[in-house]
Amino acid sequence: MTEKSQEDIDRYLKGDEGVDSEHEQWIGRHIGYRYDVNLLPDYSRITPFLQKYIDFMGWEDLNWLEDVHMGYEEGRPAVFDRNINGWVTVPEDWDLPDNQQDRDMLARELLVKFQNSERHPLVDLKKAYKKF
Repeated sequence: MTEKSQEDIDRYLKGDEGVDSEHEQWIGRHIGYRYDVNLLPDYSRITPFLQKYIDFMGWEDLNWLEDVHMGYEEGRPAVFDRNINGWVTVPEDWDLPDNQQDRDMLARELLVKFQNSERHPLVDLKKAYKKF
């Protein structure tokens, strides 16, 4: 057993243990989500569309899309769009995979496609209020 594996896995939950970074010391608590591997995307499951998108954008990773996950709105699978502060439901003819990582990749793809579509509400706002 290595020294690292012998560390107390609950050290971040106890007292001031695990308050490592300057920001954590400043706020006086541990930022737990940094170590939750369930929140990290599995890049082996990236869709061809998303790979093409991040290549086009010149990103080394999914950037802001890493924080996008498949959720549910009124019992239907959906992804939350922060720009419109609302849910975008998955089309009924889409088959969802059993794996959550695959669902999250589809959620990211759906969000990018919706935000680039003519159906996005910001398109109407741009038409109505664009000055130049």
